[in-house]
Amino acid sequence: MLSALLTACLGQPPAPNPEPGGPPSPAVCRPLIAASLGTAPQHWPQVRADWSAARVTGQVLILTDSMAGPLQTQALSALGGVQAQAISPGVRLARTPAGESDQAFAGRLEAAGLRTQPNYVYRALAVPNDLAFPGNAGLEIKAGAGTVKVFQTYLTRIRVPEAWDELKAAGKTPLGATTAVLDSAADRSHPELQGRVSEAASCLVPNPDGEEITAGEHGTEVTGLIGANTNNGQGIAGVAWSGPLLSIAVLDSSGSGSTADLAAGLNYAVQRGAKVINISVGTPNLQGDAVLDAALTNATKSAVVVVAAGNSPNEGVYYPASHPDVIAVGAVGSRDGELACYSARPDAGHPRKLDIVAPGGAGYKHNTCPGAKPNEDIPVLASGGKYSLSVGTSFAAPMVSGVVALMRGANPGLSAAQTRALLLGSVNRTAGLPLLDAAAAVRAALR
Repeated sequence: MLSALLTACLGQPPAPNPEPGGPPSPAVCRPLIAASLGTAPQHWPQVRADWSAARVTGQVLILTDSMAGPLQTQALSALGGVQAQAISPGVRLARTPAGESDQAFAGRLEAAGLRTQPNYVYRALAVPNDLAFPGNAGLEIKAGAGTVKVFQTYLTRIRVPEAWDELKAAGKTPLGATTAVLDSAADRSHPELQGRVSEAASCLVPNPDGEEITAGEHGTEVTGLIGANTNNGQGIAGVAWSGPLLSIAVLDSSGSGSTADLAAGLNYAVQRGAKVINISVGTPNLQGDAVLDAALTNATKSAVVVVAAGNSPNEGVYYPASHPDVIAVGAVGSRDGELACYSARPDAGHPRKLDIVAPGGAGYKHNTCPGAKPNEDIPVLASGGKYSLSVGTSFAAPMVSGVVALMRGANPGLSAAQTRALLLGSVNRTAGLPLLDAAAAVRAALR
């Protein structure tokens, strides 16, 4: 059998906290995937493999479905000597033999009766990087040669304080449902995240050099917007004051992740009971990815999957935001009725529409958008317990995820599909775009 020729991945369960009250130790997610998520899909989605797209070189993904009969001797011989490992049910990552191109190797496997595809590369969707509840003193952040006082004006624009009031009036607290952030690992030592991340795991395929997975700026920024410690007299307020946050590393230190990494992360999030999954990563001009399509479809059965749409205005909505079962989030800049200059959007060649928009920053960073002011960008967490300003659809998506977490926390009986429908049915269209309305969404969930 094929499984006898392939090396199953190894790992260990989550380790206990190193000391009482300390941050949880990172887990390796892949063993849970292979052991607990059942069988492969009966049939994989029919998606054309695009070998010209960004991909991990030296690797090919092999797909088998649960309806496939015994493998022929020809297929087995084609795999002789191949180094491979289990990624998720029905998916194996094979190393391309030396002296052979990935596409040629895939062609040889296809000729032997096996289905293959590239291990696509996905990247963080922040525009290059460089916080303060409205009405308070403001937060001084370095901008250019000086500093600027900033406020979280996005919270009032999307009516988050009113959402908190709705919960209080209903006798509830701002408790978010379990939310998984698939990104680079969050910095759990940041004061704004201490005690907030209930579990951390790495779903990166182990690399030959055994590189240690360290916290990343992008994952820290995204996680902080959802769940930074709130009402603590410092820094920024997270949309969801409390509730479990899962930091699942699917991007390495360079901000890149693969099909295998993202699929494993999605499966792990589902296995750990996530009700909301935030993905602020993607790649343009990709029509689909069979392995990731299947993982997304499976995840959206139980979780609301929120994905940043992308940071270029002329390449359509990026994948995986273009997947029909997820919520594709675009960004507005300083005006609620106008997409930010960098925000992905549909066009003639890419008809997938944006489901919802939220503030992503005006685009001051590196002169992303002409005329933008520094205090119009998004204040986020930075390494070393600091704060910085950032911009991109990466930061619009976690605002949506935070509101969805409040909705499902307030009404645990809501299904993923019901929550999605209530969220999208409560948007504010007064300025022309489907702007996130936290108060209306939470009110709808409480009914």
